[in-house]
Amino acid sequence: MRVATERGRIFLLLTTLALPGTAQAEGEPLSAIDWLSRSVVTPAAMAPHSLAVPGARPGEPPVSSGVTNESVSVMSLDRPTANALGLVPAARTGLPRDLWGDTAEAQLAAALRKERIDTLPSIQAFLMELLLAELDPPRVPAPAGHNVLFLARIDRLLDMGALEQAMALLEQADATDPEVFRRRFDVALLLGEENKACEIMEKTPRLAPSFPARIFCLARSGDWQTAALSFGTGRALGQIDPETADLLERFLEPELADGAEDLPPPSRPSPLVFRMMEAIGQPMSTNSLPVAFAQADLRSNTGWKAQLEAAERLTRMGVLDPNQLLGLYTQDKAAASGGVWDRVTLISAFDAALNTNDPDRVAQLLPGLWDAMQAQELEPALATIYGEQLAAMNLPGAAGSIAFRLGLLSPGYEKVARAHEPADADERLLCGIAQGSTGGMPAQDQLGLMLKHVFDAPTTTVPPAYAEMMPNRQGEALLSAVDDITEGAKGDYRRVESGLDLMRLSGLEEVARRAALEMVILERNG
Repeated sequence: MRVATERGRIFLLLTTLALPGTAQAEGEPLSAIDWLSRSVVTPAAMAPHSLAVPGARPGEPPVSSGVTNESVSVMSLDRPTANALGLVPAARTGLPRDLWGDTAEAQLAAALRKERIDTLPSIQAFLMELLLAELDPPRVPAPAGHNVLFLARIDRLLDMGALEQAMALLEQADATDPEVFRRRFDVALLLGEENKACEIMEKTPRLAPSFPARIFCLARSGDWQTAALSFGTGRALGQIDPETADLLERFLEPELADGAEDLPPPSRPSPLVFRMMEAIGQPMSTNSLPVAFAQADLRSNTGWKAQLEAAERLTRMGVLDPNQLLGLYTQDKAAASGGVWDRVTLISAFDAALNTNDPDRVAQLLPGLWDAMQAQELEPALATIYGEQLAAMNLPGAAGSIAFRLGLLSPGYEKVARAHEPADADERLLCGIAQGSTGGMPAQDQLGLMLKHVFDAPTTTVPPAYAEMMPNRQGEALLSAVDDITEGAKGDYRRVESGLDLMRLSGLEEVARRAALEMVILERNG
């Protein structure tokens, strides 16, 4: 009886797949993030030129000599927009609820999806806050599509590896929306919560699951017979590509792998393929995969080294609590030497010296630890964990200088600056930046001179680069400032100055100060 019922479901699915307009265009990307699974089958948007005119006859000459196309917004009336969903109230961010203003939704979506390489940690944190904030939708919706801005926010979070934050947002949205479900399904796979995604698929008849996703969920529920039937049907109809078919066959019949060669690892696996490769005994290293896959290595059943390397990647992206990384570093003695094991040894010894209040040992270990973490761009994590404590220890020499800088990279940067007696002109300028006032302090180089232009006096006018966007497109202006600070930090200090000025003018003083401190201390400029 169960098989017959499943045959009926498969028939309905095939009917859906065969409907005109539902086939995916050749070469069409699966989504903005190319590793997302096609876990559901979604109808392709019908192009305007494909709409037939009632009563028109083929070959009939046009009545009008010209046509003006107007932009038409399409929105479902039975579903509220997800664009206003968020996890952080606008009041907590210090930003106005109408931040997006008059900027077109599609333009904002493109700006948020933009890849930003080597962004300063404070700028990355600000971007995260923007992605999670509860803000009013832009006043100019996308001409076509639904929740375009919301999906762009989710995709940016996935690019950053912020899966838990993305899932928290997705759980607020309509799970029956195929584009929402597709992302929720893949995030669940990487977080090890695939049963939840499969339950939604099973209980939502509006979703038309792809054959691989359907087969995977049937097998997860223990219905191997129906999964095998779906597999045979999908392969016979050409709805499963050969590479996926080989993987599904071994997933459903593990005995086929006995004595057989391993399947070649896919070059661009989706989370579904990634999970099935693990299930057949061919787990894939996440080191060469997008950072979101690193979340899968944080599970307790993963080897310690893989957990450490994944935690370091995610900490660099600013999506993992540094204290979680510290917990992994100090959970045991290093199993070997070299690479991550050297950092385990250093952190464990350093943490023990702090806990036993041994300043001499701390001063001895700190320079080597700084160098090791600097090589991995993990100094901000070190600062978050130890910065304020170290700055208060009055360590001598090189260790004291490093401790002061770690304190300035910590959330308590302003308190550290007020309590510190500068040893030279560089430290005087750093203290001035941390307190938002550099008047009368000397600059030693072009970077310092630019930062003095920003912090010598409060910003009162909109920088020319953003004049056309302010005040009605403030969110767009801030995203442009993020790009100016990120790219300008590589040597174009005029762009950095404009970006920092706009941050200060917008009430984002902490973002501006911390970004400036990071440019100097982390030396990620030029």
